[in-house]
Amino acid sequence: MDAEAAVVGPLAEDLRVLNELSVVSEVDADAVGRAREHLEAARAILAEKTLDGPYGVRFTADGRQRSWGNAAVGLRNPIAPPLEFVKDDDGTVRADYFLRRGYEGPPGLTHGGISALILDQVLGYTATVNGCPGMTGTLTLRYRNPTPLGALHAEARVDRIEGIKAFVVGHISDGETVCVEAEGVFILPRWARERMAAEASAVTEAPAQD
Repeated sequence: MDAEAAVVGPLAEDLRVLNELSVVSEVDADAVGRAREHLEAARAILAEKTLDGPYGVRFTADGRQRSWGNAAVGLRNPIAPPLEFVKDDDGTVRADYFLRRGYEGPPGLTHGGISALILDQVLGYTATVNGCPGMTGTLTLRYRNPTPLGALHAEARVDRIEGIKAFVVGHISDGETVCVEAEGVFILPRWARERMAAEASAVTEAPAQD
C-alpha cells in the first residue's frame, strides 16, 4: 500500500497543479497546443489499463482502508484537496487543508459547493470514528462569512446520537473567522444494520475452539 501510494500520490498532485494552471495560465495558443500534445501522450499511457468501474473502498491484509477515489480525501483523485484528518481525545476531528485557485466560486473566494463537499466528508468521518457510522441524511449549511481560497481549517464533533441517527456539527474557518457552519444527520442504512446483525449472529453461533 505504501509503495503504491508513493507512485500514484505524486501523479494526482501533478494533476492538481495542472488543473490550477489550466485556469490561470496566459500562454499563447502555440504553447497551449504543445501542452496538449504532452497531455495526449500521458492520457494514452494511463489508458492502457483501467478499472471497469469506480475505485470503491479497498482494504489491505492488515485492515488498512483505501478510499483513494473519494472526491474529498482520495489520494488518487486530483479533485480532492485532499483532506487529512486528526482526531482529538474528546472525539473532535480536525483537518487543515489548502484550496488552489481552481476551487473558485465568487471572485477570489471558495465555491460554496466545495465547502459543502468538505463539510459532508468531515462530519461523516467524525460520525464514523466516534462509533456511529451512517450515510448522509441531511446536511444544513450556514454561510456566515466569505470563504477565501488558500489555507483553511475544518473541524467537527458529534452533538448527539438518537438510535440509528448521529447528529454532527462542524465548521470551516480561515484560522480566525468562521466562514461556514454545518449540521449533518447521518443514518445507518437498513442494509448495513442487517449485515452487522448477521455478522454478530455468526460470531455468536460459531463453535468454540479448543
